[in-house]
Formats: sequence, structure tokens, C-alpha cells
Amino acid sequence: MAHLLGAEALHLEYPTRVIFDSLTIGLDEGDRIGIVGRNGDGKSTLLKMLSGRLEPNSGRVTRRNGVTLAVLDQSDDLDDSKTVHQTIIGDIDEHVWAGDPKVRDVIAGLAADIPWEASIKDLSGGQRRRVALAALLIGDHDIIFLDEPTNHLDVEGITWLAGHLKRRWSATSGALVVVTHDRWFLDEICTATWEVHDRLIEPFEGGYAAYILQRVERDQMNATMEAKRQNLMKKELAWLRRGAPARTAKPKFRIDAANALIANEPPVRDSVSLASMAMQRLGKDVVDLEDVSVSFGEKHVLKNVTWRIAPGERTGILGVNGAGKSTLLSLVAGSLQPTSGRIKRGKTIKVSTLTQQLAELEDVWNDRVSDVISRHKSTYIAGGKEMTPTQMLERVGFQSAQLATPVKDLSGGQKRRLQLLLILLSEPNVLILDEPTNDLDTDMLAAIEDLLDTYPGTLLVVSHDRYLLERVTDNQYAVLDGHLRHLPRGVDQYLELRGAQTTSKPAAAAAKPKGLGGAELRNAQKEFAAAGRKIEKLSAQIAELHLSMAAHDQSDYTGLGTISTQLSDVQKQLDEVETRWLELEELLA
Repeated sequence: MAHLLGAEALHLEYPTRVIFDSLTIGLDEGDRIGIVGRNGDGKSTLLKMLSGRLEPNSGRVTRRNGVTLAVLDQSDDLDDSKTVHQTIIGDIDEHVWAGDPKVRDVIAGLAADIPWEASIKDLSGGQRRRVALAALLIGDHDIIFLDEPTNHLDVEGITWLAGHLKRRWSATSGALVVVTHDRWFLDEICTATWEVHDRLIEPFEGGYAAYILQRVERDQMNATMEAKRQNLMKKELAWLRRGAPARTAKPKFRIDAANALIANEPPVRDSVSLASMAMQRLGKDVVDLEDVSVSFGEKHVLKNVTWRIAPGERTGILGVNGAGKSTLLSLVAGSLQPTSGRIKRGKTIKVSTLTQQLAELEDVWNDRVSDVISRHKSTYIAGGKEMTPTQMLERVGFQSAQLATPVKDLSGGQKRRLQLLLILLSEPNVLILDEPTNDLDTDMLAAIEDLLDTYPGTLLVVSHDRYLLERVTDNQYAVLDGHLRHLPRGVDQYLELRGAQTTSKPAAAAAKPKGLGGAELRNAQKEFAAAGRKIEKLSAQIAELHLSMAAHDQSDYTGLGTISTQLSDVQKQLDEVETRWLELEELLA
């Protein structure tokens, strides 16, 4: 494979610290590199040096003659005086770009919902980000550098971007270098991983899963490596092997070695014990939403939603931006009342929400971290072990030197971790996480997930981070057209439903007659209403079966098997009814 770019003996330092020392690395045709490492260790700085946007103190970066490159920084430099159209397409004639399938694909994947002639200055931060990414991707480049490209993208957008980057070049041409904390994305597109740490780059073969395996092997051979860090990475590897086997099918992932490393590792969560503890803390009732609807003026956000949340339930919520996810969780938290319907709340529930605004830290902004933590209980039980608040801080990556730091001087990731820890120390039995991965690197995400593995309450998570959803929740739901739908097959099923929804609407609009006849319309409306009632009934049965399974004698395998069979049968009925319900909704729209 031909060489594209090389960095030789790079040295970079700031007045307070050395970032890189004698760094030599190269990019070849066909490279798809993911960059990981702790926040502040130089991932974005490395991208800037390789792309020529930052000059090192010594050393040099060389490119092969004729090689072109493009860079997506974390902050955009879009021209506010231009329109979306001008920014993405530039001066290319419409008949030229409209006839280019790659350009059409990029626009459909990133900018389909953004007004084409809107001014850049009027866009939201997320829209600006997608426009900048679209403008980059319609060009032809030999090397693309992307710094956190999944920020502001939902699950569908991230999936589209991964597919686009895999199709963009042949396997032996082009090069991609990406900094991201989205581990699913890393696994999906990368053939190699560079870990930035201690002034150097350590290369690993494969994506995130393969990187974790090799890192565990490295740590085991290094006797000075902290045992706690080893155990955390082994736990992460155990989940990757048990919870997501498709990720380990890549040729370079050594399955036998992985199995040997995790032979004595228990499952990442003891689901039965956690469910039992949750029943003790919560009783049988958590929050029941019964035929709930929410409207804001003429806009109907949620329609006839029934959701009975079980003690110890760990659920991920999916949906496009504006679908009603936050509205749904506000109903659960009690901060919003429904327009119609009924909400039944357990007498013992204590709900806490991890928001995106760091509201929990406002009152302690000027206090030292150690003072903030000392105001809580002296000991806590986590994973069956008694721990002090300081030990809990260490568990989420705080070092002893940082305990004297005022909260306001912490990094974004440190504030996020402290925010979550303070919520957990208040011991809620219902925990809602709204986009909890912001500002966290991959190591800290693994530490947070390890902490959540021992949380013995009901956990509800809204996130565009597919890896996190699959890692910390046991089932997923989607908010689709104002309705709540269970997803037995998880994120893959959601993407299928959204794909079918997106492609069927234009076809249905083209094929639909002027209007259903009188008798035909009445029959369709009756069937639609009956299907809605059937969905509620079957959903209630599923919730009851889950409760029955949690309360059942766990040593009675025959009885548990019977309940499991019943659950499978009812779920199959629900899938069939929901499919017909969606067909009727399209017909009556």
C-alpha cells in the first residue's frame, strides 16, 4: 500500500507540560485509524499536527505529492453570511451535483431536514455541525481527519455516517483518522486504533473490541499496571464477548485469547440480585403511564402511551430529536403533567435525573471537590462492597490531587463524572440519564458503566451512543410518531423501523387514493382503534410477566422456563399487532 503521510520525530510542548516527544507515525492507503485516550492527552492536538493546522516545536510532517486532505474540527468556522445551499454545494451547478449519487446521499443523510436556503447564522449548533460535515464529505479527498464527528448526530445519523465512510473508498485507497468516544462507531469503521498516552502513540490492530483485548494482554504483561485498571478492562472485554458477539467476528480479533482472558470473569451484571434488591427498595410499583397523551398547543407530542415501569428495569429510549423522549421522561420524573391519561406513582420512589446542564453543581461551584463529597454519608455499598465517598471518586477516575480543586476549575468530563456521582450518592431508586456520555473519553465511559452495573434501581437512559445503550440497559423502546414501541431486537430493529418509515411515506403518498370510501374508512378506523387497545393489553401482559419472572424462585428452572415461553409468545403477538397498527396509521394519515 502506498504511503500518504508521515510524521517524524514530532515534539510539542506548552509552558506547563510536554504533549508529544519524538513521535514518529505514518498513514498509508487503506488506513482507517481511530484515536482514543484520556481527555487532555493530546488526541485533537495530534489531528491538528498531522493535518498541518498546528506546527510542532520540532520534527516534521510530510505528504506525498498531490495528496489532498480535509479536516472536521470540533468547532466550526462556517461563514454566517452564506446559506446552507451555498455552504454545502458552493458554486457547483445544480444539474451537476443533483446528478451525483454521492452528493445526493450526503445531503439525504445529513441535511434532509435543514431548510436548503436557510442562513447559516440562524441554524442551531447541531445543524451547523451537520452542514460542516456534509460540506466536507461531498468533496474528493485522499485523507479525511474527523474530530468527534458523531457529536450532534442521532443513532440513525451515526449509522449513516459509518456506512458512508465504509463505502467511500475501496479497501486499499484513501485514509481516515477519527477522534471519537463513540465505541460502536470505532468498531464499525476502524482497522487500527492509536492510543494516545504519556507523550506517545501506541498502535493496536483492529477497532475498539480488538484494542481492548490487546490492551488487557499488554496490561497483564506489565507488572506495574494498576490491578484496578486491568479488572475494569477485563470486565469491558467480557461484555464485548458475551453481550455483542458480532463485534468479535473481525478476522484480527483473537477469540481464543479473549476466551482465556475472561474465563473466570462473572457476567457484568448480576441481573437477578439487582432485580431482587430493586423490589426491596421500590416494592412492586414504580411508575405506570396509562393511556397518556401530551400536547403543546396544536402539536401532539405523545399519543395514548401506556408504559408500566418495573422495579429494576434497565431501559434505553431511542428516537429522533424532537420525537418526545425528554417529554416522556419528564412524565416519569413528575416534572410534567399529561394532557390526558393517568400516571400512577409508587409511594416509595425517589427519582433523580442526570441532565445535560450540570444543574446539580450550581450550588457547589466554588467549593472544593473534597468538601462537596464530605457532606454525604461516610460509607456506601457498591457491588456488595463498602466504599467511602473518596473511594467512589477514585472509581470514576478522580486522583487524590484533584480533591482540593474547586468544582468550577474541573474539566468538562470531570464535572460530568462528579455530577453523576453526587446523584448516585443521594441514593435514588429511579435514575434517569439524559445523554450521559458528553465530555467523557472511552476509559471514563467504561468506569461509569462499571459503576452503573451495580446500581440496584430502575435505570432509564436516553442516548445516541449505541454502545452505551447496549452496554448498560437490558431492553430498548422507541418513541415513533408519538407512540412508545418496544424493541425486542434493540437498536437494529429501531433502524429498520425508521428506514421503513422513511421510505414508505413517499411511496404511500404517491400510491394513496384521494380518500377512503365511507364504509372502508369506518372499517379501517375501527381496526386501528382495536389494534391500539390490543397493543395496550399485550404490553401490560409483558410487564406482568417480567414482574413474575423477577419475583419467581430463581432456582425453579422449570417455572422460569414456562414464564419465558409465555413471554416469547406474547411478544410475538405484540410485534404482529404493532406492524398492522403502523400500516393502518399510514393508511389513515
